[in-house]
Amino acid sequence: MPWYAVHTRSRHEDRVYAGLVLKLFQVFLPKIEVWSKRKDRRKKIMIPMFPGYLFVELLSLDNETKLDVLKTFGVVRILGKPRGVEPIAIPDVKIDAIQRLVRSKVEIQQFQYPRIGEPALITDGPFKGIEGVMISTDYEKELFVISIDLLQRAVAIKLEGFQIKRI
Repeated sequence: MPWYAVHTRSRHEDRVYAGLVLKLFQVFLPKIEVWSKRKDRRKKIMIPMFPGYLFVELLSLDNETKLDVLKTFGVVRILGKPRGVEPIAIPDVKIDAIQRLVRSKVEIQQFQYPRIGEPALITDGPFKGIEGVMISTDYEKELFVISIDLLQRAVAIKLEGFQIKRI
């Protein structure tokens, strides 16, 4: 039975999961355990491995089944070819690999930091709200250097991972 990726509304993965399970679909929502990064405390939380996506196993891909999935609250679409009507199945090998990763309880880290040369926004600290360009990274130490143009002069600032995000 083929698996398909379902795109959900932002932060609606759990609600879509529950809705599809109620409709008796086989659903897989891979979650990973990460440390929450808040100023006042840190704790481990479970977040989706692929934010905005989950996987559903469909016996047949007839219009009635597709419509049943698409009518579930929070579902945006079933992933497929661009401008195509037909969804694309995800190989079982890839789903098995994801399931093994989730079961292994290995610490998985997601990085959504800007790459060198990409625009970035400072989200914390005295320079909060200022935009610049990423010029250097050290992922192990979570240190980033961003270049900010002020009065036609470049200023480089070292930041920690929680202080910066990709634009």
